[in-house]
Parts: sequence; C-alpha cells; structure tokens
Amino acid sequence: MSLGEMLASVVGGLGLFLLGMTMMTDGLRLAAGPALGRILAAATRTRGHALGSGVLVTSLVQSSSAVTVATIGFVNAGLLPLGAALWVLFGANVGTTMTGWIVALVGLKFKVEVLALPLLGVGVVLRLTGEGQRRGALGTALAGFGLLFMGIAMLQQSFTGLAGQITLPQGEGALGVAAQVAVGALMTVLMQSSSASMAIALTAAQEGLLTPQGAAAVVIGSNVGTTVTAVLATLGATSNARRAAAAHVLFNGITGVVALLLLPWLVPAIAAARQSMGLPEDPAARLALFHTLFNVMGVLLMWPLADALARWLQKRFRAREEDEAQPRHLDDTVLAVPSLALGALDQEVARMGHVAVRMARAAAQGASPPALVRDRYIVEQLDAAADSFVERMNRTAMPQPTSERLARVLRVQRYHQTTAQRALDAAPLVPVEGGTGGLQAVFFQQADGLLALCDPQAGDDGLPHLAARSAAMEQAYQDAKAALLAAGAQGLLRLTAMEDTLCRLAALRHAAQQAAKAFTHRAGYAHGGEQPAEASAPAEAKP
Repeated sequence: MSLGEMLASVVGGLGLFLLGMTMMTDGLRLAAGPALGRILAAATRTRGHALGSGVLVTSLVQSSSAVTVATIGFVNAGLLPLGAALWVLFGANVGTTMTGWIVALVGLKFKVEVLALPLLGVGVVLRLTGEGQRRGALGTALAGFGLLFMGIAMLQQSFTGLAGQITLPQGEGALGVAAQVAVGALMTVLMQSSSASMAIALTAAQEGLLTPQGAAAVVIGSNVGTTVTAVLATLGATSNARRAAAAHVLFNGITGVVALLLLPWLVPAIAAARQSMGLPEDPAARLALFHTLFNVMGVLLMWPLADALARWLQKRFRAREEDEAQPRHLDDTVLAVPSLALGALDQEVARMGHVAVRMARAAAQGASPPALVRDRYIVEQLDAAADSFVERMNRTAMPQPTSERLARVLRVQRYHQTTAQRALDAAPLVPVEGGTGGLQAVFFQQADGLLALCDPQAGDDGLPHLAARSAAMEQAYQDAKAALLAAGAQGLLRLTAMEDTLCRLAALRHAAQQAAKAFTHRAGYAHGGEQPAEASAPAEAKP
C-alpha cells in the first residue's frame, strides 16, 4: 500500500470515527430527552453530585465536547447555576477518558468489525422503524457506535502500514515535548474531537510511532485542544456561558501545565500502577490509565480552588449581562430538547415580565414617559428575541404537552407586552385638581401594590392574596373614576383634563390587570394545571 493510500485510509478512518461519534452523541441525547437535563440540573445539589453527573453523562455519550456545549447551553438557559456547571465540566474531563479505555481494552484487542457490523445493522433497523421515536434515537446511537469501531479498525490498519514511513515528533526534551503537545492540540482543534485524537495517540503508541512519554504529551495536548470547542460554543452567548467556558479553559490549562511539569515522573509511576493493577502490558493500556489519572489529578487540584474561581468569574464578562435588553437564557444549544427550550423561553419571558411590571410601577409612582423609554426598549428587544427563538423551536417536532405549554407561555408573553404598552400610555400620572387627588393617590397605591405582587421575579408566595388585591384596586379605581366624573359635572375640573386623567387611570388599571393575568397563568402551568385553585385571573371590568 502506497503512502497516499495509507493517508487516505487514515482520513477515511477518522471520518468514520467522527461520524460515529456524532451519531452516537445525537442519538443518546435525543433518546434521553428531558432526562439529560434532569441529570445535569436536578442531580447537581452538591459539587460531588455535579462532578458525578459530568462523569456519568460523558461516559455514556462518549463526548466531552457534547457535554461541555450542552452544559454551557443549560447555564445560558438558566437551568444550571454556574457553581454546579463548573463541576459538571470538570467531571466531563474525567468521563471522556472512558474513550481511551474502550479503545485500549476493546478497540485494539479484538477484530472490531465483528462487533461493529452487527451494531450498525441493528441500529439502522431501529432507526428506520422508529422514526421520531425513542427507539429510532437509540438506533442512531447503536449505528454510531458501530461506525466508531469501524473507524478505530481503519486507523489501526493505517498506522500499522505507516509505522515505517512517517515519524511523529520524538524526543523527551522541552522542544520535543512541546511539539508533541502541539500535535495533540492541533489534531483536536482540526477534528473537534479529543476522542479522535486520543484514538490516534493510542494506536500510534501501540504501533511504536510514539514513545510512552511522547504519547502522554500528545494526550495532554488533546485535552488542552478541547477548550477550543468550549470557546466556539460561547460565540454570541451570554455572560454566564462565557464564564463556564472560561472555567473549562482554566481547568484544562492548569491541569495540562501541572501534568507536563510532572511528566518525567508520572510516566514511570503510571507504568508501576499498571503493573500493580494487573492491566495488559502494552502502551495503549498505560496511556489510557495516564489519561484518567491526570484528569483526576486536575479535579483534586481544583477542589479547594473552585469557590474562589467561581467568585472571580462572576466579576468577569459583565458588559453584556448589564445590558438588560440582551437575552440571558435563549440559547440554540437547548433547541434539540423541546422541554429544555421551553424552560429557557419561560425564564426569558419572566425577565421580560419583570421589566414590564417595573415600567407599570414607575408609571404608578408618577414617572414621565421619557423615564420609561429605556425599559420599553428592553421589553421590545426581549419580545423580539423570544419570538425568534419560538420560530426556531417550531422547526423541531415537539410532544403535545410541550406544544400546549408553549401556547400558555406565549399567552403570558402577550400579557407582558400589553402591560408595558399600557404603562407607557398611563404616564405621566399626576393627581389633578377638583378635590379628587386623594382618591387618585389611593388608586395609584393599590395598583402599585398589585403590580409588586405580580412581579415574575418575586415568586408566587403572594398568589393567595391576588384576588383581594385585585378587588381593592378595582374599588379604588371606581371611586377615583366616580369622583372625577362628579368633579367634571360640577365644573370643578375641565372636561379635557377629566378625560385625559380617566384615560391614564384606565391605562394603569389595564396594565395591572394584564400583569395579574400573566402572574396567574404562569403560576398555573408552573404547578401543572390551567390555574391554581387559590386565585383565578381577574376579570377585566368595563371602564
């Protein structure tokens, strides 16, 4: 076989490996559905749980890049706090070492075609017969696993032929090690898969193209190279997402530097550990053990530093977060799982509602229209971002319950939009003459109290008091309205002033009613029903 044919075989093997990895990742993610979010969100109560979740999910998905991107997406969507996300990311680095063990103990020991072809066949059958179902997603994952093993087989055969024709960076000096690290990082950046570069390092070591220390340096480089995927995932993302990516970069960078400094001692220690553990006497098993131990070492290094790192990151990347018009939860990485995308949309709509309620309260307290313009702009931008996100959601088939809840979220979004517009219509609210100022002030106070209760960021503790608050505001409105009409009829107030004030009072009342409707509807679907039993959305009385 000529050198050109061997290189073509390497490219083909890499293609099969990466295609298999992608299919396996996508299939497992779709088969898990909302369960993936539950593992990464609900199972992160402590740093130990978060670390274990990262290890478990990455071991199952066999792609730290996929888990890293998903975790950044969950942080963006508000489903995962930054502190927990750090440990999921650290765990993902440990979980990805499972690829090395699969390649070392399975991929290089057996004729993987025997295992790969049945997996591919069964997977394709499940995929064709289970279109749009969990069975189809599992079929995609099985077919991907089969292609992954076929890629490993092609790589092994190619490196066997290349062993005598090419030379990878050699040497144990500083320049040689640096070149080996650079090769590992470059392969990962180009292929966007540390698993693929790990497979190359293992097969190259097995075929004698790399010394144990050289292969270890390549593995360190591949670990550092994975940070590029995290950085790419944050392009155009929110502040918290960039903080999570920065933590990933720091973890891999610090771990890589420490491993390089200890490399002359780590490699012999790994050899001794391999012998004591009874592992096979070959470079691939030794390298897989090195990969696992140096990532575990990184976790141990970060254990006492994580809290300080989180505090330091919270002070960084603040420019976009301080711009309230920039969405914080809408991220395309969660679109593949409709329930997660819906949760992100709900949180962004709640942010929009908070700004709309803030506008209405400012109007009730006498703010002028120019003072509300900035908040109105924020509401418009968030509304447009939410609409665009929903359009992208609709490109993916979603279950009926998710579709029904989406309709409720959109209804709440419309309520918030109307609240903001009516708040702008109400300003400025200044009590007019004619002996009605006291009753108007009471109405303003009651409306402000109801709006404070309906703020989406205030929680739903005030739900039992909503009906009473709504009734009190309505009574105050009717009293103020009657007093204004009487003052106009008696000539105590100019009719134009009376009409203008009545319109502004009605606008504020409508804004408060819309905010109350949004509050009750959101509490309803959050509790799994149409509306809570404690309160129903207040009816809008006629002016």
